[in-house]
Parts: sequence; structure tokens; C-alpha cells
Amino acid sequence: MKTVAIFGVGLIGGSFALALRRAGFTGRIIGVSSEEAIRAALALDVIHEALPADVAAAQADLIYLAQPIHRIIATLAELEPCVKPGALITDAGSTKQAIVQRASQVISRAQFLGGHPMAGRERRGVEAAEAGLFQGRPYVLTPQSASELETPAAREFLAWIPKIGSVPVILTPAEHDRTVAFTSHLPQLASTALAATLDGRPEPQSGVYGPALVDSTRLALSSFDIWGDIFDTNRHQILVALDSYIGKLQEFRERLDRDAMRRHFDAAAHLAAQVRDRN
Repeated sequence: MKTVAIFGVGLIGGSFALALRRAGFTGRIIGVSSEEAIRAALALDVIHEALPADVAAAQADLIYLAQPIHRIIATLAELEPCVKPGALITDAGSTKQAIVQRASQVISRAQFLGGHPMAGRERRGVEAAEAGLFQGRPYVLTPQSASELETPAAREFLAWIPKIGSVPVILTPAEHDRTVAFTSHLPQLASTALAATLDGRPEPQSGVYGPALVDSTRLALSSFDIWGDIFDTNRHQILVALDSYIGKLQEFRERLDRDAMRRHFDAAAHLAAQVRDRN
């Protein structure tokens, strides 16, 4: 792998470039993005150069799609005529079934391997990128068959994942989307719902709140530009997760007494401790 083309040089794409370079990658990193993002990426020395999409695709051994989901889906078809034969195309999209399905329909000259680094920040843009963003975080790969991980290009990419500090996790696209509906999409919606409930109410305006409100509404700072595509492409699994969460809230509402709530608090504390032990 001598040349990497990053489509979408924002937080994730920029962080991937920085992480690769910190891990010892000495090849060329090409950026394909908006003029504004490219200017910032070059100024911050995140990429080596910028090229048009077709020229970059023709030269890259690895094409890394770090765009919003619908844009990834559109880009896949655009890549097929110009991609370098034998190259690996991967992505960082937050849902996988729609992307993997589209890739199987339009990519034949190269290999596609779905991916999702479980890392991020509320801030967007290459200015927020950092080499350590993936450190200690799961990096999910979603092959449609185990043989997809055995090609030379896939094996080389897989070897870079621990080098950038991530932990590889292999799931099917369906397993991924079902899992993240509960572990990523539901937390976002819970935070957004809380902030939207309190928006316009006098209580937060009083200033009488502590870290609990700040921590609980952190994800509400996330941009809808990213999340709109997630809702479009993982609607069914998100509805399943929401039904489960709403059921638990209804249970709280019906049994807001000491004994019942103690059991819920104990179960919740157990899960919270497990999550923190993994980080």
C-alpha cells in the first residue's frame, strides 16, 4: 500500500490520515473533498496533495470513503470506471447494510470491504481531526464472507488497524446495524430527546444544574447532516431500539417506587461499569 486516497477529509478522514502517518505509513495520502476542506487539510499537513476523484481513484491502492452515508453510496458507482484494479475500497459509514449492498452491485474492478471505526467527536471538520481518535476503539469490518478478509489488500489493511490503535471486530452488515442501533444510535436519540424536551423551558435557563445535564446532553451537539443519513438507512433497527427504550421509560413511570427503582439502578450501574471497564 503506497498510495491512499481519502474521500471526505473531515474529522474521520483527517484522523485516519494522521493516524496512518503516526503509525509509520510513509506513502502518499491524497485528499478528495470540498475546496474548503482541502485548503484546511493541506494547511494542517493532514494530506500530501489534492486531486480530482477520478485521478485519485486511478492511483490509489486504498480508497477510504469517509463521507456521509448517502454520499458514500453515490461515490461507489462513480469509482467503478476509474478505480485501480486490485485496489481496496473501504468506508467509515455509520450503517453498513445499504452501503455493502450498493458496493456489491456496482464494484467489480476492485474489492470493497465495509468498515466503521467506532470513534468520533461532536465537532466536525478536519480542524478537529487527531491522530489518536481511534486509540482503543473498536474498528468494525463487515465482509459478506470470511474469504474477503484473505485477499492481499484486505490483509494489509487489517494489519494497519491495530497500528492506528484500534481493535478489529468482524460482524456481518446486519449484525453491525442491529448492534449500533442500541449502542450508538439510541444514545444519540436519548440525548437529543432530553435536550429537545428542555429547550425553551425555564428550568435550564435558571442556571440551576450540574454536570449531569452537561454530560447527558453532550451528544445533542451532533450534526443532523450526519444523522439524517443514519436514520434513512437503519430505520427498522432504530425503531426496535426505541421501542425497547420507551418500554423501559414506561416501566419507570408505572413503578416509580423505591424497591422497583433500586433494581433498575443496580442493573444500570452494572452495565455502566462494564462499559467503563472496556474504555
